[in-house]
Amino acid sequence: MAYAPSDDRYERMQYRRSGRSGLQLPMVSLGLWQNFGHDRPIDSSRAMVRRAFDLGVTHFDLANNYGPPYGSAEENFGRIFRDDLRPYRDELVISTKAGYDMWPGPYGEWGSRKYLLASLDQSLGRMGLDYVDIFYSHRFDPDTPLEETMGALASAVQQGKALYVGISSYSAEKTREAAAILSELGVRLLIHQPSYSMLNRWIEPELLEALEDVGAGCIVFSPLAQGMLTDKYLDGIPEGSRASRDGSLSPKLITEVAMEKIRALNDIASRRGQTLAQMALAWTLRDPRVTSTLVGASSVEQLEANIASLQELDFTAEELAEVDRFATDADINLWAASSA
Repeated sequence: MAYAPSDDRYERMQYRRSGRSGLQLPMVSLGLWQNFGHDRPIDSSRAMVRRAFDLGVTHFDLANNYGPPYGSAEENFGRIFRDDLRPYRDELVISTKAGYDMWPGPYGEWGSRKYLLASLDQSLGRMGLDYVDIFYSHRFDPDTPLEETMGALASAVQQGKALYVGISSYSAEKTREAAAILSELGVRLLIHQPSYSMLNRWIEPELLEALEDVGAGCIVFSPLAQGMLTDKYLDGIPEGSRASRDGSLSPKLITEVAMEKIRALNDIASRRGQTLAQMALAWTLRDPRVTSTLVGASSVEQLEANIASLQELDFTAEELAEVDRFATDADINLWAASSA
């Protein structure tokens, strides 16, 4: 049976404008970093994408090397798009990125013009798209002139292969420089995608102000600190969890000091009538300069619970002060080198 999205999908979601652009994004967007590769059943991925759109999630965030294996998240999304979402293409914001290792040799990563534009062509092929809505430089390249990297992004827009461009994990200083270069080329910096959570607050001192000044939006990734800001680890590391296997969340990060913070935050969430994850997501959106928060999901139920965080976005001054006592850096920013 052909998929038909819920008629009331836009009544179920709240949207924010990305900086001073004309583009609005859902306040919760779906990231396909985890759980959408070939190691997962395609039917599971399809169910989550369908349910997300039913709930008003119009933005689906990918990158060239999401999987595993590399490229497989884009391939699977391409299958889902072909079978279910193609009639709704103009209602969707689809983003991808290039910057991390994707193929062997000197042209398979970082920020050269050759790599970025070749990667974008490959991504479009895997997803079966004529264009993406947002194309990102996934990380700052210290060895390539910023003019070259931004020039490649501008070319993607000029060639009709991307509507907007963004950057990820750039410092405040480099963000200002990137925005200025793009402006000279006639292209607006739409958005920045940094890591941000209660345990990783690096964007607050300078980056948010820089984004406001240049008129760019902000979409934060890893708002749940890769699962640490959930109830999953309150009693240790369960078998089968992300921290129990090789990957992006090292069990070394699950320290007793970190757990003391997390348990205290969980108590605050309980008093608010939310799960810890729901409060953590709502907290990232407390600042109106944050356009959207990116969630991953391993099931439809988890996705629904995450989106339900939007039902209670308000914090009292007392709640924010109490959160601040425990929401302190836990040395979990794996992307700090890019934004140094």
